[in-house]
Amino acid sequence: MSAASPGGALSPRILAALVLSVLIWGSTWTAIRYQLGVTAPAWSIAFRFTIAALAMALYARWLGMSLRIRRTDLPLIAMIGLTQFMLNFLFLYHAEGFITSGLVAMVFALLIIPNAILGRIFLGHRVGGAFIVGAALAGIGMALLFRHEIAVAATEGGNAALGIGLSLCATLSASVGNVLQASPRVRHLPWAALLVWAMGLAAVANMAVALAGSGWPALDFRPAYWLAVVYLALFGSAITFPLYLYVMRAIGPARAAYSSVMVPIVAMGFSTLLEDYRWTPVAAAGAVLALGGMLFALRGKAATG
Repeated sequence: MSAASPGGALSPRILAALVLSVLIWGSTWTAIRYQLGVTAPAWSIAFRFTIAALAMALYARWLGMSLRIRRTDLPLIAMIGLTQFMLNFLFLYHAEGFITSGLVAMVFALLIIPNAILGRIFLGHRVGGAFIVGAALAGIGMALLFRHEIAVAATEGGNAALGIGLSLCATLSASVGNVLQASPRVRHLPWAALLVWAMGLAAVANMAVALAGSGWPALDFRPAYWLAVVYLALFGSAITFPLYLYVMRAIGPARAAYSSVMVPIVAMGFSTLLEDYRWTPVAAAGAVLALGGMLFALRGKAATG
């Protein structure tokens, strides 16, 4: 999986990888909901990334790729696993217990904001005025989108507010993982070795959290649960994360982050069809403003990053 230098042209191959990632990730927000209920979220995440890591390891070996890493790289890979594949998903799974998957995805569209801040601090990426204006517009849009949920949270115990808060924590955790993957120390690592080790370590860490928090897993024997596990492991992880890493290495993390804007559009469609999410004019206007603001912000970041 070779890549051009960051900032290169958006070739048909890169565009296809980006579009496929967006379509699959947009569907995973709904698939996660089929895992909620009987089995503790940490166990579900552990199952997901165990299968994903094994599938990628088998594929890498079939391609003749080495999975060996240097001992000095292990702490950084472990940090990527902790932030990207453990904390991020623990927060997300718990958030979906309080708000719809489409709304969780919309909050996750704010990923570019912590990406820009952390990228400026740790990678030296500049942030222009267009980014600031776009981020402000997106914030207003988010407030409109969650107007009903915020009102409900103020009167009914704060479940919606908790869901939004957990989604924001997931976004921040994922941003740390993204910035770590964009760091110069990580770019030399082959995609298979990086992701197999990061996901494998995250799976073990999630098992430890699950054992400490809820003991041995209470297995959910519904076919829908295990179909969701396999789908999320193979399509939502083993296929999409290597594709996104390829895109990020080819055109840079700023331009690759367009996926965080497009994924909620797909997720909202699934949420509307499968979860009976009802759009109001205010929510629709908020979604449009949020997405428009994020596109404007990304345009400014891409121009100055």
